[in-house]
Amino acid sequence: MQNAPLFSPVSLGALALPNRIVMAPLTRCRADANHVPTPMMAEYYAQRASAGLIVAEATMVIEGNSAFGGREPGIYSQAQVAAWKKITEAVHLRGGKIVLQIWHGGRACHPFFNGGAQPVAPSALHITNDETHTPEGKKPYVIPRELRDDELPGIVAGFRKAAGNAQAAGFDGVEVHGANGYLLDEFLRDGSNRRSGAYGGPIENRARLLLEVVDASVAVWGKERVGVRLSPLNSYNDMKDSDPVALTRYVATQLNTRGIAYLHLMRGDFFGIQKADVVTPAREAFKGPLMGNMGYTPVEAAQAIDAGTLQAVAFGHHYVSNPDLVERVKAGVALVEPDGSTLYTQETKGYTDYPVIATT
Repeated sequence: MQNAPLFSPVSLGALALPNRIVMAPLTRCRADANHVPTPMMAEYYAQRASAGLIVAEATMVIEGNSAFGGREPGIYSQAQVAAWKKITEAVHLRGGKIVLQIWHGGRACHPFFNGGAQPVAPSALHITNDETHTPEGKKPYVIPRELRDDELPGIVAGFRKAAGNAQAAGFDGVEVHGANGYLLDEFLRDGSNRRSGAYGGPIENRARLLLEVVDASVAVWGKERVGVRLSPLNSYNDMKDSDPVALTRYVATQLNTRGIAYLHLMRGDFFGIQKADVVTPAREAFKGPLMGNMGYTPVEAAQAIDAGTLQAVAFGHHYVSNPDLVERVKAGVALVEPDGSTLYTQETKGYTDYPVIATT
């Protein structure tokens, strides 16, 4: 079977996986208006428990930083912890493993969903190539407030508390979200970080906040249960960097010294604007488990694993519509395409009602 490498076990730090197919984080906006996970989310994740690992969706670490229409989950309140615990229990009951992606929306947040509060960012530069969707129609992103250096320890503390809350909720670890134009990524890339001082300028300074958050998460979980997601090329949320390869190499080197469980690398750009090979420098600099993401077919994923380039591959949009993706790939059954109209609704339709193949 040409996909056989996908079905061998692997350890990502302390996470012993039965296969190398990972469910990528997919924000689906099914939490309630208080950012508390809902019962349908427990069913959704449990349906996908055959993945080697589930990376749960981007989850707010600090109240008042909604970037997904006010319906993404949080992990800053006890009600959220209790609701997430039901989800982790449902996944574990099916034999699965699940880590929580901890996240701050940064300048992608909008006052409409945050009580009128101005978003924060490394620099007062707003997203110009898109608008956010609201019940009143599309609205332009606003200019964020530049965070002061003395505010950044509070951001780190918010991530640390979230990591502890994820532990209390029964997760198997956390993934620090340093990708896709949200706060930590905004600090990383020079297209969005124009500040001076300890957190701006050279790569070493721009990476400081991400690494402080990683260290805070490691202090809670231990290094073998903390992963990091990066997207050095992705121009989503109006992002760019003048040297994404150098950025990849530096951050991967720093993460390697910390011995974290895995590095989750998005290899491309949603819009095809920025092009480079970031997998090679990441693989050279990071000696631990490397997880690939973005556009991998099962065959290509198996080849990358067989070659030793990657240890696991995260599949994204196909996990929306194929709860049994592992079983389908193993059986050679075609994958179902998702219904785009139901990606971000608050209903079970297009969420928990995708069929599975018959098994004997």
